[in-house]
Amino acid sequence: MDAPTPRNGRLTPDELREEVRLGRVETVALALVDMQGRLKGKRYDAGHFVEKVVDGGSQMCAYALATDVDMRPLPGYALSSWDTGYGDLNLTPDPDTLRVLPWWPGTALAHADATIDGRPVAVAPREMLRRELGLLAERGLGVRTGLETEFALYEGSYDAVAAGRAGLRPVTGRNRDLALDHDDRTDTFLRGLGAALRGAGLPLEAAKTEAGPGQVEITFPYGEALAACDGHVLFKHAVRHLGTRAGLAPTFMAVPAPGVGSGLHLHLSLWSGDEPVVPDADGGLSATGRHAVAGLLAALPELTPLYAPNVNSYRRYVSESFAPTAFTWGFDNRTCAVRVVGRGRGLHLEIRLPGADANPYLALTAALAAIRHGLDHTLDPPPAVTGSAYGQDAPPVPAGLAEALDRFRAGTLARELLTDEVAAHYARAAEVEVEALGAVAEAEEVTDEEVRRWWEYA
Repeated sequence: MDAPTPRNGRLTPDELREEVRLGRVETVALALVDMQGRLKGKRYDAGHFVEKVVDGGSQMCAYALATDVDMRPLPGYALSSWDTGYGDLNLTPDPDTLRVLPWWPGTALAHADATIDGRPVAVAPREMLRRELGLLAERGLGVRTGLETEFALYEGSYDAVAAGRAGLRPVTGRNRDLALDHDDRTDTFLRGLGAALRGAGLPLEAAKTEAGPGQVEITFPYGEALAACDGHVLFKHAVRHLGTRAGLAPTFMAVPAPGVGSGLHLHLSLWSGDEPVVPDADGGLSATGRHAVAGLLAALPELTPLYAPNVNSYRRYVSESFAPTAFTWGFDNRTCAVRVVGRGRGLHLEIRLPGADANPYLALTAALAAIRHGLDHTLDPPPAVTGSAYGQDAPPVPAGLAEALDRFRAGTLARELLTDEVAAHYARAAEVEVEALGAVAEAEEVTDEEVRRWWEYA
């Protein structure tokens, strides 16, 4: 069967109907992004989808947005519980997200937005980001985003993860940072991944091997913020599917093993129409840029569970690891939490706090809410760090999820910036993770419990 090629993988609803008529698309997946940043949904017969679902939508149990990584029905969520009867969400396909998935032959996918009684579900990750983008738009600002993420390639299978790491081995055992003489397995995987993403209309900007055993870094081009996150969760979907078929078990855990710390760096800029507003006329940091940096440093300490969502996330914040250990900023300084990087009109902010295990919608929501806080209160940042930020006298990153949850609940900014409903929902999500793995948080090294819970699903 020939793969469909309109618009390099992107489809309009009319193009989808034509691909279905020609028999080139047989299945359409309707996907809701859950709290962990995974795609949840159903695979529809393509004919049924174009006849009924494109315009009429579908339904899904609301617990998809009120559960843990193991999809357990849990108490404590206002959205969905035994007391509510676990009713449905209504799902509406976003027509701008239709695309073919080359790693699923004959399949297209659409992202869905969730509503109840016609109202958007406030705790849905796509809705949270859309709300934040709207609030910045009210202030005359647009957002452009480029995501850069790391993950680790291991030989083995996800089935073997149940036994811990005994059946898993990194595809390379040495520091291969910036290497161009890749081993055959890594080279074959990266070629296949690049081709699959191009076929889906998600071309990557660059790929490289990293310092940790089996570690890879992927960078995507700058673009519209919601689309960047939509593409990122599809990228992770592709990595897992292609890896499984190649006899690999890729992981986006923040720290799957000693010496491997995988981040999700948020590169973002603010725009007024076609003009960037982070740089000033001379290419330095503008007043708007300074307020944005100050907002990040002021608010992100209280919003940590949104970008460091589980116990393993906090193992990454280690001195001289290229991950930040305190809320600092600097110019072209990779030891800081916020790095001001680029030149001239390309000057922008890089937020280095989220790990690869972060839900990109939630991490970006936290960053943009923090920036909005800085802009609204015209905050000024402390002096930029020159040299190493490790050991600086600055507010430290929380030592663990329990501490981060305490800050999230005790502070005022989560409720003020995100709404009471969203703050309560994600506080409960963090509490669930503390209950599940809090006992292993003090272990010096990554535990088998962390591996079993997060290896495949981070």
